[in-house]
Amino acid sequence: MRTTLLSLAALLLFIGTAWADPLTLKECLNRAATQNQALRATSHDTAIAQQQVEIARSAWRPRIDLQAGYQAQQAAQAVQLGPIVEETQQADFPFLNLTLNSTLYDFGRTEARVSAARMQREAARHSYSGSEQDLFLQVVRAYYGILEAHKVVQAAEDEVVQMTSHQKTAQALYDQGVVTRNDLLQAEVRVAASRQKLLSAQNAVENGWLLLNYLTGTPPQQRAELQEDPLPLLAPTVEAPTDISRRGEILALRSAVSASDYAVQEAKTNYYPEIFARLGLDYVQNDRVREQSIMYATVGVKVNLFDGLATTSRLRQAVEARSRDQERLRDLEARVALELAQAQNDVKVATARIKVAEKAIQQGIENLRITKDRYQEKVGTATEVVDAQTLLTQTRTDYYQSVFDLQVADARVRRAAGNL
Repeated sequence: MRTTLLSLAALLLFIGTAWADPLTLKECLNRAATQNQALRATSHDTAIAQQQVEIARSAWRPRIDLQAGYQAQQAAQAVQLGPIVEETQQADFPFLNLTLNSTLYDFGRTEARVSAARMQREAARHSYSGSEQDLFLQVVRAYYGILEAHKVVQAAEDEVVQMTSHQKTAQALYDQGVVTRNDLLQAEVRVAASRQKLLSAQNAVENGWLLLNYLTGTPPQQRAELQEDPLPLLAPTVEAPTDISRRGEILALRSAVSASDYAVQEAKTNYYPEIFARLGLDYVQNDRVREQSIMYATVGVKVNLFDGLATTSRLRQAVEARSRDQERLRDLEARVALELAQAQNDVKVATARIKVAEKAIQQGIENLRITKDRYQEKVGTATEVVDAQTLLTQTRTDYYQSVFDLQVADARVRRAAGNL
């Protein structure tokens, strides 16, 4: 029994140590890249598009068809020569047909179809890259959101301590008859409000962990110690020109435009004939003829003379689809440029906010100290103490938010360029 308890204690100690292992942003990104279910589902799109390429290529290869069966007729087929009627086949007979068809030349139709499929495959590959980058940005937001929430919890805890201390001071002064009961009630209400703020901050931490675990494909209950050091790739570089031409979504749409070009070429070839070759074997069991099996070879040309203007409509449809993709590409490039400019502005503003907040925190601490001293000396009011503590908490919250907003904004700059 003693051994069992010791083993259980050792296991719990191991689990506790594993729970407290440090976790970096880079590790979270690696987990998301390999374990996120939505991203893993998207990864199949490239393989699906590759099979579409193989389907298009199949037109270059011969096609072999086999047909066999047994036919039962009401009466045997016959010919009449004057008064003589002679059957030319049996009433019931098996048959077999084996053909090999191959397109010799189709004026580039198959080549255009294969090229379009290849571009669609490239579009799928680049779309996966864009989805991965979006996921990485969500991970960055969730990661730094947890760190910010932890800092807010610390600020809220400090506010609870300060407000509780103020409540005790108000209670002592009230017991001495120096202040009114209103001061004491106000202090008690502020303590309750600070505790509610702390609960909300703690809830934000838990919700942040649930989101981060979902994005990284880890169990919801897992927790770790997040590292605050930013990744080297997230270091601000907003002054240098940022190239957005390599972003996954832009490359995907460019590939889609190229696929549309090939679709237009394919639609045009429907006006042209097709040269084909055919080898065949026909067998019909018929004891009344000399040759029951016939082998043949054919080289021919087939062309559509009129299809109700379907070919014309398909060509117009392909042209409109290409124009649509081109407009979407221009719109996407404009939106990405806007996204980049906004992210760069947010980086600059967050940097400035950090400097302002750092100084404001020192001023807020000094302001709270002076205000508490004035209250204890019966010069200041309880309201001034409460306001000073609330202001300090808000200043600290603003500082933490600015610090992590800088990291997220910098990640958005990288995301806009497609190299997060």
